[in-house]
Amino acid sequence: MTQARKRRVFPFTAIVGQEEMKLALLLNVIDPRIGGVMIMGDRGTGKSTTIRALADLLPEIDVVAGDPYNSSASDPDLQSAEVRQRAEQGEQLPTEKRQVPMVDLPLGATEDRLCGTIDIEKALSEGVRAFEPGLLAKANRGLLYVDEVNLLDDHLVDVLLDSAASGWNTVEREGVSVRHPARFVLIGSGNPEEGELRPQLLDRFGMSVEVRTVRDPELRVQVVDQRTAFDNDPDGFNNAVQATQDGLQARVVEAQNRLPHVQIDDDLRIRISAICGELDVDGLRGDIVTNRAARALAAFEGRTEVTEDDVARVAACCLRHRLRKDPLEQIDSGDRVVKVFCKVFERPESSDRGAFELALAA
Repeated sequence: MTQARKRRVFPFTAIVGQEEMKLALLLNVIDPRIGGVMIMGDRGTGKSTTIRALADLLPEIDVVAGDPYNSSASDPDLQSAEVRQRAEQGEQLPTEKRQVPMVDLPLGATEDRLCGTIDIEKALSEGVRAFEPGLLAKANRGLLYVDEVNLLDDHLVDVLLDSAASGWNTVEREGVSVRHPARFVLIGSGNPEEGELRPQLLDRFGMSVEVRTVRDPELRVQVVDQRTAFDNDPDGFNNAVQATQDGLQARVVEAQNRLPHVQIDDDLRIRISAICGELDVDGLRGDIVTNRAARALAAFEGRTEVTEDDVARVAACCLRHRLRKDPLEQIDSGDRVVKVFCKVFERPESSDRGAFELALAA
């Protein structure tokens, strides 16, 4: 008898379509240093459902028992100060299994709710650091999802991005300072109709994907039927796809283990940088993310050598949101990336975009 899930979540492998979004999320789980995913698109296209399904798909993690930061018993970079101190003193740290945390950041969240608060009164009267952890602490070693990120207050966005980049959250008040690990895969979503994102914000997301409403009537009926079947009998629906879920989970774990052994040759790296230079991408983040995403894709597909095709498939997702917008230019930013890719790799500009799409291989 399989252990019952704590959350009744629509299974990841049963989600119809949205291949680009699903694979971009999986690549970020395989290598969180890619830097997260920005999902732009229509309302009601399954963004939140997919992200919750991803957290449910992932294997449970070992955490130090009773620790609010999901600290690792072995990795000092994923330990709170208290846990690290206990480890340095030679204490045998008890561990427990936890599901990968998936934290939803509500639009109305305050900075205290996000970062945590220090109880100054208790700190002064009892001389102890009474810290109430926030959402960043809860998200450590998991996923942090911000829906409608373009409507979030700028100062909260800055705090989020700083934590995502450094992997740490620091709270300072009245001379009391608390610092804890905050390593998470940052996932944002938004609808372009509700306001543009600042270029500085877009650039901080490793990858950008676009989701569109399914137009094919048969696919739409399939989506409705799947959802109805799940709502009527969640356990039965999950059991029916459990073998597929387990297979994908095993594949992700294998890819995480394979990733350190994946090589990308110098010629490919030079050409990636040539594409970024030709597109006039600011900074080097585009180069770094494209390299990492191509390696993660190769690892996911069971290979230890990155190919030109891997770069072709991830290039648009890694670079299109970093391009300067020209109001007079009609060409879609994804098409601009493909055009420059073909020039750098000396490929004929084909009307077939299949080679440049990020999708799960059959």
